[in-house]
Amino acid sequence: MSDFFSSILGAALFSVFSWWLGTGAILWLVRLSPASFRWSMFGLSFLLGLSLWTASISMRSHSVLNAYIGFVSVIAMWSWHEMAFLTGWLTGPRRVVLDKGLKLRQRFVQSVQVLLHHELALLFNFGLLVAMQQGQPNHMALCTFALLWCMRLSAKLNLFFGVPFVGEQYLPVHLRYIGSYFKQAPITWCFYITMGASSLAWGWMVWEVQSGLVLVNAAWVLLSSLLGLAIIEHLLMVFALPLQKLWSWAMVRSPYLRETASPDLPVPVVVPNRGDTV
Repeated sequence: MSDFFSSILGAALFSVFSWWLGTGAILWLVRLSPASFRWSMFGLSFLLGLSLWTASISMRSHSVLNAYIGFVSVIAMWSWHEMAFLTGWLTGPRRVVLDKGLKLRQRFVQSVQVLLHHELALLFNFGLLVAMQQGQPNHMALCTFALLWCMRLSAKLNLFFGVPFVGEQYLPVHLRYIGSYFKQAPITWCFYITMGASSLAWGWMVWEVQSGLVLVNAAWVLLSSLLGLAIIEHLLMVFALPLQKLWSWAMVRSPYLRETASPDLPVPVVVPNRGDTV
C-alpha cells in the first residue's frame, strides 16, 4: 500500500479524491438547514485546530507520509474557510447587493467589502503557516495553501472583470446578493493572464521533471495534480460543463431550499472548491 501512495498514480488519484470528497462534503453541509450550521462550524473548527497541529508535524522532515499529512491538513483548513464563507458566518461588512451605475474603482471597493473578513482570515491562516514553517525543512503544507489561495484569487479577479459563466446559480439562498458582484461578459485580458500564468507554472513543474532538475515524488505529484484541477475549474468559467454531476450524492434537493428559494429563481447549489465566489 505504501508503494502505491509513493507512485505517481497513487498520489494523483489521492489529490483528485481529496478535491472531490472535500467539495462534496462542504456542498452537502451548506445545503442543510441554517440551524445545522453552528454544529458544522463547531466540528470544522475542531478539525481546523487539529489540522494546524498535524501541519506542524508534517513540516519537520521530508517523507512520503509527511507529504500526505501536510496536504490533507491544508485541505481540512481550506474546508473550514469555505464553510465559514458559504454559511455567511465569515464574509465581509457589506451584505447587500452591488449599487448600480458604479465606476470600476467604486465597484472594486464594494466587492472587497463583501468578502473582507473572509480574506483577512485566509491571510491570518497563511501567516500562521509561515510562522510555523520557520526552521522546518518540509514546505508541503505551506505550498498547498499558497497554491489554493493564488488560484482562488485568480478566480475572484476573473469574476470581477468578467467571464461568460459566473456560476451565480451555485450560490446558496442566503448569499444570493453576492451574485450582483459578478460580471457576466466575454473573457477579458485577466483570464488570459491568469490562465497563462497558471498553465506556465504547471508546464514549468513538468519541465523540471523532464529535464531531471527535480525528482518525481509524492509531494510534487500532489501539488501538480491540484494545480491541474484548479486550471480545469477556471475553464468552467468559459465552457459550460456539467461538473456538478460528480457530486450528485451531495446535491439532494434540500427541504430548506424548496421552502425558502424564490419561485422565480432556480434552486441553488454550491460548488465551494471552485474558488469562484467573489
